[in-house]
Amino acid sequence: MATEYSGGGDPARSLALLWRTQDGPTSGRKGRSDLGVGRIVRAAIEIADADGLAALSMRRVADHLGVGTMSLYTYVPGKAELIDVMLDTAYGETARPEPGPAWRDRLAQVARENWAMYHRHPWMLQVAAGRAVLGPNAIAKYDYELGAVAELGLTDVEMDSLLSLMLGHAEAAARRSVEMAQTEQRSGMSDEQWWQAHAPLLGQLIDPQRYPTAARVGAAAGEAHGSAHNPEHAFEFGLQRILDGIEAFVASSG
Repeated sequence: MATEYSGGGDPARSLALLWRTQDGPTSGRKGRSDLGVGRIVRAAIEIADADGLAALSMRRVADHLGVGTMSLYTYVPGKAELIDVMLDTAYGETARPEPGPAWRDRLAQVARENWAMYHRHPWMLQVAAGRAVLGPNAIAKYDYELGAVAELGLTDVEMDSLLSLMLGHAEAAARRSVEMAQTEQRSGMSDEQWWQAHAPLLGQLIDPQRYPTAARVGAAAGEAHGSAHNPEHAFEFGLQRILDGIEAFVASSG
């Protein structure tokens, strides 16, 4: 469940931080020589990676850095603007290898890198896209990813729409994967272990005569995946079907 919104702070201040047009103190007060936006953001990401976005606060970041909370406000106006810069910093980590000749491979690489990004930083899935974070890393990522479909003869709007479709799939699949991992961590029981423990009772409740298709398909999927759902399989299966659909769309568009 999303707990924060991107673009929720002062837009002018967020843009100044994102593009480092003001990397020093944001007030008239003199800042500490050992602090800076970059160090503050790295500390915030470390906290969010370890404990989730709910654990993030300006005070927690200050404690992590061993400084007073008010020292942070000399550089960052508040938590909302800090989250914007955290997102842009994470976008800057995405791999951008030299594009290959096959557009399907290029677009698949984009999807898999976004899947990996959300697993590196699960807290990103807790930030709802209230407003786009238009920082330098976000723009560079968007520009690179558009290159995967740049030579398909599509309109600019179609290129943007196809990329959004692919990124949406990667985000949704990663969200399910991360939620399953968090459930396992909280319960101390894997999804496979949970289903095995409840299989006898479920077998009594799900009558194959009443639910013939569900019983047959559910049993086949459970045997294939070792649980009710396999996030990696769902991601890759959906990825290939989306690529098939794009290929058909491009062919129909001439």
